[in-house]
Amino acid sequence: MGIQSTIEASTSKFTPATQRVASAVLANPTLVMEKTISELASCCDTSVASVVRFCRILGLSGYAQLRMTLATELGREAAQFGSAQTLGAEIAKSDTLQEIASKIASLEMLAIDETVSGLDYEVLDRVVALIDQAPRILLFGIGASQFVARDLHHKLFRIGRSAFLLTDTHEAWSSVLLAPKSTVAIGFSHSGETADTVRFVELARDAHLHTLAITGSPDSSIARAAQDRLTTSARESHLRAGAMVSRIAQLLIVDCLFMGVARQRYDETIDALQRTRDVTHPR
Repeated sequence: MGIQSTIEASTSKFTPATQRVASAVLANPTLVMEKTISELASCCDTSVASVVRFCRILGLSGYAQLRMTLATELGREAAQFGSAQTLGAEIAKSDTLQEIASKIASLEMLAIDETVSGLDYEVLDRVVALIDQAPRILLFGIGASQFVARDLHHKLFRIGRSAFLLTDTHEAWSSVLLAPKSTVAIGFSHSGETADTVRFVELARDAHLHTLAITGSPDSSIARAAQDRLTTSARESHLRAGAMVSRIAQLLIVDCLFMGVARQRYDETIDALQRTRDVTHPR
């Protein structure tokens, strides 16, 4: 996960003072290269100590390492997406539709790249095997995360897996208490702090189901509650309705899970997809 994505994923750890630093850096990462630590602190209406604390929260030794890490990341991204791109920059009122599309596309491509780079394949392999053998797969998310859960439900259902999309919180909580042994419960939450989804995973864990969290925050409540986690990496624009970039990163995880499960019984999967395609697209 890149340093800018790490900043975004660490929101829950920030105090009001360090959150102001985070917001300033995310809005304009070049500030770190242009300003001394004292100047940055002044811009953020905070103290030098708060800037140092911000760096430590990110796992860095201090401002010098933040500068070096960010400069390296920005250079790599400029080489990948072109010097005209300002990754992480907010969509401005003055942007043309072409500029908006370019910014969104760059962020989504970056999210895919960083998510794949940080994917824990040992966890992915273990979860794929568990889903393949599970008598029931329970999927739950709130808001935009529910759309991602719905996508995995659709894919698994198409190849004959007993997947259940749970859209009501009370039904979701009740379902884990009645689930058979070896059921897999998957909670989707980009922030990792969606209370209903965290509770779903906690109840599933306490009921001895295998739990998986798909989240953008590896240190979040849902990540701590689940036995396994698959982490996405995404930088969202503040000008959005629900998830945009984070949704793309979550869908990448969903596609990896689906293809992993599909590969387990390749011939059966091809047959199931062909039969369901024939009935939905009659000749």
